[in-house]
Amino acid sequence: MRLTDLTIKELWHRKSQLISGLLAITLGIGVIVGIRSISVVSEKAVAINLDNLGANILVLPQAASVDNYYSADIDAPTFPESYVEKIVTSTLPGVDNMSPKLTRRVKIGNENIVLTGILPKSEIASKPIWQSGGLLGNKVNASCAPAPGTEPAKYIDEKLQRKGIDTLAESDCFIGSVVAQKLQTKEGGTLTIKGKTFNVVKIIPETGTIDDDRVFANLHTVQALLGTGEQISAIEIMGCCSAISDGLLSKLRNILPDTRITTIGQIVSTQIETNRLMNKISLVFLIIILFVGGISIGNYIWANVNERKKEIGILRMIGYHRRHIYYILILKAVIMGIVGGIAGYIVGTLAAIWLGPQFAGIEVSPIYILLLLSIGLSVFISIVGSVIPAYMAGKIEPFSNMQED
Repeated sequence: MRLTDLTIKELWHRKSQLISGLLAITLGIGVIVGIRSISVVSEKAVAINLDNLGANILVLPQAASVDNYYSADIDAPTFPESYVEKIVTSTLPGVDNMSPKLTRRVKIGNENIVLTGILPKSEIASKPIWQSGGLLGNKVNASCAPAPGTEPAKYIDEKLQRKGIDTLAESDCFIGSVVAQKLQTKEGGTLTIKGKTFNVVKIIPETGTIDDDRVFANLHTVQALLGTGEQISAIEIMGCCSAISDGLLSKLRNILPDTRITTIGQIVSTQIETNRLMNKISLVFLIIILFVGGISIGNYIWANVNERKKEIGILRMIGYHRRHIYYILILKAVIMGIVGGIAGYIVGTLAAIWLGPQFAGIEVSPIYILLLLSIGLSVFISIVGSVIPAYMAGKIEPFSNMQED
């Protein structure tokens, strides 16, 4: 019988020991894969949202929460729409574009949908991704843009070239891609919201942001439909970066002292810090699994050596060298490492797919490169844990272990 066949038969014969030896390493690898899967997707989501959002300053009612920028305006308290006029008449330099909006959850059929009232020119100008869907109009002038006739800077800020649509009729609406799928609606169709019929003039291409789950209609139409009067949930401002550095936020707070004003960088930094924390937790679990997993595998191999001292002695007597004993035990560890790595990847990925939408609000897909990393890490831990037991097994003298007790 070949040594490889002998090793596999031994593992299969001791199934209970095999399962207990694999449990610690499988759970440890699963935790690392789960955390890493969620953090990778979360990091990508932050990058996409930052790139597609456009606006970089958010004005909210004082009582509103800004834990999540992308949903901070949903069902938030309101403040007067006249606050927009206050900012406009202040002639503050660096305020390139403002997007007032009112957002509420509404029922359309059997689906709960987020309805957002917008002023079309301003809103679309602040979202560059919408332009790819054909929602284009006149160019939006920006106070940071180069003067006519002057050479543009080497790096041209995309915010200075955005365009908005001219009008959005009272009975027209745009809908996000996810809403369109939920309601099985196409462009040119209609939606009935609180008894009012809207024409679907455009389905916004998938943006990877909360816009995918929203219906957008004219702000004043939404205000009348919801009975809020001239109230809004938030104002998104596209501010010039140099003006922000020169104290634009403090000037805005002086104009609107009863609001909460913050930059997108301040808001998203919370999510970025969360991602960093998750990475640190992954590192902690890595250290723990190196320790616990190594000891678990080492304990299994050592117990197996003690049970098989006579068999090891027989193998030595019939001509097997120490390296063959090392081979058998290390091969066991490698097999356990491969099985543990695959099982840990599956457990961690399934946990991330289930927990991602529940706790992080993101859809998680399998990251297949983590499978190779999981197997590699698991095999490494298993080998490290089996080195000392294998070395001790190689020192067993064949004749002394054949004596009767």
